[in-house]
Order: sequence, then C-alpha cells, then structure tokens
Amino acid sequence: MLSRTHLAVAASAIGLGLGIVATAFAADGDQRGARGGKARAGEIDLLEREGSELSRAIDEHRTAELSGRYRELYSEARDLGAEPERNLLAASGEPRLPELSDAVGELREDVDDASDASAGGSGDFALAGGVSQATLDAIAACESGGDPTAVNAAGYYGKYQFDEGTWASVGGTGNPAEASEAEQDMRASMLYAQAGSSPWPVCGQ
Repeated sequence: MLSRTHLAVAASAIGLGLGIVATAFAADGDQRGARGGKARAGEIDLLEREGSELSRAIDEHRTAELSGRYRELYSEARDLGAEPERNLLAASGEPRLPELSDAVGELREDVDDASDASAGGSGDFALAGGVSQATLDAIAACESGGDPTAVNAAGYYGKYQFDEGTWASVGGTGNPAEASEAEQDMRASMLYAQAGSSPWPVCGQ
C-alpha cells in the first residue's frame, strides 16, 4: 500500500507531466498559427497578382478586338464617303480602351446612317462628312443653274449633271433628274468626298 508521501509524489509527477504536454501543444499551435498566417498572406499576394494579370489580359484582348472592328468600320465609312477626319488608329500611341470603345460606337452610327442614305432610305439625306453645301451649290449653279430636273441630251441629268453610271456608283437608282434634290445633294457630296472636284472638271474649279 502506498503511503501518503508516495501518493503526493506521484500526483506531483502526473501534474508536471500534464503541464509539459500542455505547454508543448500550445507552442506547436502557436508555430502552426504563425506558419498559417504567412501562408494566407502569400496566397492573397498570389491571388492579387494573378487577378491583375488576368484583368490586363482581358483589356488587351478587348483592345485588339475593338481595333479590328474599328478598322473594318473605317474602311466601310471611307467607301461611303463618311469616314471621320481623324483615324484614331493612325495616331501615335495606342488608344485607351474607353476612347476606342466610344469611337467604334460613333463610327458604327456614321456607317449605318451613310448606308441608309446610300440605299435611298426614307431618312434624311445628310451630306458626306467634310463636304459643304456651299461647295456643292457652286458646282450645281455652273452645271445646271441649280435645277434638279435638268436634262442634257448628251446623257447627263439633274442638278449635278450625273451620268447614269456615276449616279449608280454612289448608290443612286433610276434617273438622277427624277430623284429628290436632297438625294442629289447627298450623292454629289459622296462623290466629292471620294474623288474631290475631278468629276466636274470645269465647274469644280
């Protein structure tokens, strides 16, 4: 049988052992917690870097996509005599994405308007960009006295004395002298935007 002294010594030993184990677990937990904190910080840095790279890649892809669309629209607008005075992609430096996005939208509207006018739609017959009504009126005054119904026996018709082939080349149909004056103005402006005054070698001077 254990004496009281032996029991006291045994209890003290057990208590000391439990304290050592508890201290060891606490220390290990602190170390794992410290390591875990570092890992979490590293993971956040990595995610932020990857997110930034992904965002940049998306912007670059979108810029390339919009640049290609802008080139297509600019070519269409040029063919319709409605290209803007400034080619955004011809300027030095790469355009910013918001600026490019706005330019594509505006150019799309210009092409749509010019296409509708070229097809003889019911909308307004707006003049091609960069061509003034005063310039056209001076040509018309010389060619026909400004008469949209004028007919020349040599095969020239209307206010600007179009022949039928030239009229068709700017989207006109039928007899130019039978088209409205507004349509004749618009198609003359398209021709002027494409070829300058050369279609009117005398009156365009």
